[in-house]
Amino acid sequence: MTRVVELPLWLLVLILAFATVTFASHFLFPSVRWFFRKRLERAVAKLNERLERPIEPFKLARRYDMVQRLSYDPEVAKAIVEHARKAGIPEQVAFEKAQRYAREIVPRFSATAYFGFGIRLAKLLSRAFYRVRLGVFDEARLGEIDPDATVVFVMNHRSNMDYVLVTWLAAERSHLSYAVGEWARVWPLRTLIRSMGAYFIRRKSRNNLYRKVLSRYVRMATDGGVTQAMFPEGGLSLNGEVGAPKLGLLSYIVQDFVPGESRNVVFIPVAMNYDRVLEDRVLVSADIKGTRRFGLRFKYVARHVGRHVWQRVTGRFYRFGYASVSFGDPVSLVDFLDGNPPEDMLEPLGNTLMARIRDVVPVLPVPVVSAILLEGDGQTRAEIVARFDALVSAMEADGAHVHIPRGDMAYAAEVGLRELLLRKIIVEDGEGDDAQFHVHRPDRLILAYYANSIAHLSPELEPIHISDLTPAEVADASVL
Repeated sequence: MTRVVELPLWLLVLILAFATVTFASHFLFPSVRWFFRKRLERAVAKLNERLERPIEPFKLARRYDMVQRLSYDPEVAKAIVEHARKAGIPEQVAFEKAQRYAREIVPRFSATAYFGFGIRLAKLLSRAFYRVRLGVFDEARLGEIDPDATVVFVMNHRSNMDYVLVTWLAAERSHLSYAVGEWARVWPLRTLIRSMGAYFIRRKSRNNLYRKVLSRYVRMATDGGVTQAMFPEGGLSLNGEVGAPKLGLLSYIVQDFVPGESRNVVFIPVAMNYDRVLEDRVLVSADIKGTRRFGLRFKYVARHVGRHVWQRVTGRFYRFGYASVSFGDPVSLVDFLDGNPPEDMLEPLGNTLMARIRDVVPVLPVPVVSAILLEGDGQTRAEIVARFDALVSAMEADGAHVHIPRGDMAYAAEVGLRELLLRKIIVEDGEGDDAQFHVHRPDRLILAYYANSIAHLSPELEPIHISDLTPAEVADASVL
């Protein structure tokens, strides 16, 4: 036992390496994970004390466990067998594909990343670009929602800033789990978004196995009480209007719902509007082309970022006007099913949610001024202010939520004119109340994009679509 054994140096190094890895994996790593897990649980418990809707245990489960649970779900197992049969492949191969889908979908939520970093960043970005205003918000009504119900925020999709804006404004209530499209699956954005609790979806996938894995994850999250946020339109509005609902994700949330047995789901309509949408020209360009492929060029982005930085440095930057968020009347799934047959309720539910979103779209200065300028070119400042007052007063009387800066109609109209003048979408001829404002002809579609966002709130306004324009007017459009 005490004899000296000679070993080559390389073999000694290899033995020591294996011993180190074994020690770390069996003793060190579990201890470190346990230590940080305990710290995380204490931090989340403290955080839950101030949240109106605490973070559910479902969100705090280990990602590996959730992937396994999803992969071995009975309904997913049936889909695996069916996929293997149709594709003519072994079931094990189909199972591995389902696991890849599960790993792709399931997030890696970090309360620290979301509430420590994400909320601060969202607040900073929102205030850096906009004057943020909270519109319709019935706190008492929202406070009456059953604490055990799953809350789903359903929103119109105006801009990629929507994620940022609602994340910040809902920070005191709960964590929001978003469904995010393929655009966010690039490194390092992918890791950050997963840590914020969002899950990725392939919007255009027709693969039945993938759809089953996705639907089961959404159903598990809903049963687990996870507060979610979704855009029923399925993508950004290309013409400024609140569009019709796409029912795919909504169907996953309500499928297999049994009143009295399933956890109730309460949908909260959320409407957003902006004096300036950062992507407006890109979206209008896609609308003209009739495709949702956004031809965003790097040189265009670099030019605008450079101009923005220069304006910040020289102190000539003006924020992009107002951004406002309003909350509509909640829709309880249990109550909705009282008057609708379960087998036929999906489409009526989608239409009801979109109608409630439209009802609370905030009316802001730029959309109103845009609608007025489209009624006639060459109007004077005095004419615009008078029309602004009449139009906004009528919308207010009909129950629309209107944000009037300083409570002054003339000032609000001036805010709208100033924002459009700064962007050179309109030009001013003359001075004072008699000055005339002319629309830069190639930018009429940009004005229409903003006017369309509120057209449904007034019988005096008609939305403008590409099909309403002559070929010459469309050809004139100044877009990317």
